Amino acid sequence: MPSSISAFEGTCVSIPCRFDFPDELRPAVVHGVWYFNSPYPKNYPPVVFKSRTQVVHESFQGRSRLLGDLGLRNCTLLLSSLSPELGGKYYFRGDLGGYNQYTFSEHSVLDIINTPNIVVPPEVVAGSEVEVSCMVPDNCPELRPELSWLGHEGLGEPAVLGRLREDEGTWVQVSLLHFVPTREANGHRLGCQASFPNTTLQFEGYASLDVKYPPVIVEMNASVEAIEGSHVSLLCGADSNPLPLLTWMRDGTVLREAVAESLFLDLEEVTPAEDGVYACLAENAYGQDNRTVGLSVMYAPRKPMVNGTMVAVEGETVSILCSTQSNPDPILTIFKEKQILATVIYESELQLELPAVTPEDDGEYWCVAENQYGQRATTFNLSVECEYPLLLS
Repeated sequence: MPSSISAFEGTCVSIPCRFDFPDELRPAVVHGVWYFNSPYPKNYPPVVFKSRTQVVHESFQGRSRLLGDLGLRNCTLLLSSLSPELGGKYYFRGDLGGYNQYTFSEHSVLDIINTPNIVVPPEVVAGSEVEVSCMVPDNCPELRPELSWLGHEGLGEPAVLGRLREDEGTWVQVSLLHFVPTREANGHRLGCQASFPNTTLQFEGYASLDVKYPPVIVEMNASVEAIEGSHVSLLCGADSNPLPLLTWMRDGTVLREAVAESLFLDLEEVTPAEDGVYACLAENAYGQDNRTVGLSVMYAPRKPMVNGTMVAVEGETVSILCSTQSNPDPILTIFKEKQILATVIYESELQLELPAVTPEDDGEYWCVAENQYGQRATTFNLSVECEYPLLLS
């Protein structure tokens, strides 16, 4: 007999059973007893079936009969109107008369079920075809199950494989569903229904698809402008299964990483040195994705620097360069006595050319840099010497 067998509640089950005894015994009549949950008569286990007296435990009255012919060494048992309390171990005892009685240690464990078994492959990957099967026991000769799929619309068309015999002589009904899952199918609830014609018996089982797929970055800042000294928070969010490893990087340096749906990169009191392009990489075992975001740190001009000739001889050409750093680029202006000598808009450098300087060019000059975030200035002095020095008499 099979070591285990299953059947739906409310249906029946045929437990296949064969036994043997020495040919020399040649009993006139062969009797048999089926016991429930214990093989020992002295323990007074519930009698499921008894060929001598037909007296059985009340739980099995009208629900058990022998399908096999004991004379042909066939002890197959049929149980009907199954209910949960009938689940358990079933033992057969052969009675050949006199002392020739024996309870076989082999037994069958009956499992009363109420859901079909949906078998999903251990790994379901988006874009790769999978086979999902629905299996139900088919061990009731009086009621044959019919299978149908629930929630398979858009996935694929089912194919009934039919009735298959298992290793220990039990039977199952199998239906197959082939489809190519997408990432949108992750978490989809797929069901299988077993029904029995001409009855109200219906049983449903469900399985949620765990579809593996590579990351896609779905949430990220647009380009960010921040004022120097402020707090900046960059966000990267990805959709994947399993969760991705999210990594924030800049110039090949890892700044932060974590296995998560989303990851913030917090920059406290940003400086111009942190201006640049930041990359987010999302990866799992099935692939990767990456995106970048630009951070522009806005700041007032630094104190202008002045380079050039500060001492010149009358008639010479003087060239003076004023430069600064800021974001955005500033308006640069060079003054002398409140008179604008040169100016440039949105440039970081300003060149002042004074051809053929005269003593009137001697004096204090101002280089002023300004943008919407502030203003800085630097003063410098130009000394113009006479070409022909005066001779004292």
